[in-house]
Amino acid sequence: MPPVSRLTSVLLVLLLGCVSVASSQIPALLAPGATPYAHCQRFNTLYVEIREQTIAPDSARAVFSQVMQGLRNYYRSNANFPDTTTIGGRIRTAMAFPLRGYAAGAIGGTHGEGYRGNGFDLFDYKVRGSHPAQDIFIRDQNQDCIDDRTGAPVDVLAMGEGLVLAVETGWTPGQEYRGGNWIWVYDPVRDGLFYYAHNKVVNVAMGDWVQAGQKLGEVGRSGLNAYKARSPTHLHLMYLQLQPDGLPQPKNTYGWLLTAKK
Repeated sequence: MPPVSRLTSVLLVLLLGCVSVASSQIPALLAPGATPYAHCQRFNTLYVEIREQTIAPDSARAVFSQVMQGLRNYYRSNANFPDTTTIGGRIRTAMAFPLRGYAAGAIGGTHGEGYRGNGFDLFDYKVRGSHPAQDIFIRDQNQDCIDDRTGAPVDVLAMGEGLVLAVETGWTPGQEYRGGNWIWVYDPVRDGLFYYAHNKVVNVAMGDWVQAGQKLGEVGRSGLNAYKARSPTHLHLMYLQLQPDGLPQPKNTYGWLLTAKK
């Protein structure tokens, strides 16, 4: 093969390789008019991609924004949001304490200082150090996920109504995933996401609609750190407020927990 032809072939192979790599980094987006369930599926896939670090943070942000904007627009067009000046509206938007049989005294620390929102980045799994959540502990001295006083599991309840975006139910000891068996719920009234982690049992499925106070699962010890003996049995509760661009901003739920219905 003449030198020029050989060089041309090499350049062509390199060019095709670059195109292939670039194409693999383009995230799959949703078609216009996609159903809420399709948004759930894409969110579930995205969260796994973030956890497995198979998607770049910037690409993950783009997908997340599209999913959230799509859900926001869908519910604004297809749902009657409650008028909170009416009794019915206030009843519908009232929040439930997320552990059945417990109250604000079960929140870790004093006055909710366990919340640390600085440095949080949902889209980069390697980022550590923040804790934009409240941990709510149950009475479980022997760490069997059974309430020492009642002798029964402790139900995890939805704080508000919303769409179950994604669930994880397959965590097993030895896995390094931090959240264990988790549940994501999109609350269209508040336009934000609730995240309930470390569950032993998950009783809802992706695409379900839940009401405030409805059982989502049972408190457990799933997750890399929650499973360790040094960690008391607890629910990890996080809330992410969506911004105008559809990206998340963590919000401290401590005030909500103080006034939630028990």
